[in-house]
Amino acid sequence: MSALTWAVAAVVTDDTGRVLLCQQGRGARRYALPGGRLRPAEGPVRAALRDIRAETGWDIELIDLVGVYHLTGPSGEAAAGRAGPLPDVLVHVFRARAAGVRPVTDPPPGCRLSWHSPDALPEVVTPLTRAAVTDATAGRSGVLRDVPRAPGIAAAPLPVARPAGEGRPTSAQDGQRPETSHDEQRRATGQDGHPGAGQPPEQRGEAADPSLHP
Repeated sequence: MSALTWAVAAVVTDDTGRVLLCQQGRGARRYALPGGRLRPAEGPVRAALRDIRAETGWDIELIDLVGVYHLTGPSGEAAAGRAGPLPDVLVHVFRARAAGVRPVTDPPPGCRLSWHSPDALPEVVTPLTRAAVTDATAGRSGVLRDVPRAPGIAAAPLPVARPAGEGRPTSAQDGQRPETSHDEQRRATGQDGHPGAGQPPEQRGEAADPSLHP
């Protein structure tokens, strides 16, 4: 059984419904959702608010939880420069909107931000990103889904979803205020040398350098 890492990401939209994505890493530079890993004793809500601001410069408003995505890979798979296999990653993916019309700070070097229509995502996106954006734009909430790191392998959804709006939304008022492809995985596990900022989830959990991060 592989190690397990907890991470967060968000499908962040603007007033026109476009989704914020980040290109990070070397090689193919796949697009991924902004996010990062949880710090010790930190909840997913606080981590999402902190990580996404640190990575993108944007303050966001969390709406609800799209779902929890289990990022997996073949048993024994190892990243370049890593002695053992990559850990499995559990990613809390939130539905969120950008607060304001512009970022409050400049994003750190290495994260190329861009806005995309959910119906016309770039071809080079991580599997987690494609699955989460599809679920979010379909109005799903409470999804539980296994997502393989390698592209081209069908994800295995678990039928635990409900339309958005049913149940209690997650917000920063619930007692918590506002923190791959191998690239995503390294962000989730802190292997890229940039704790917190610049560590998206899958982005933090897929395949190493020639590919990328969620």
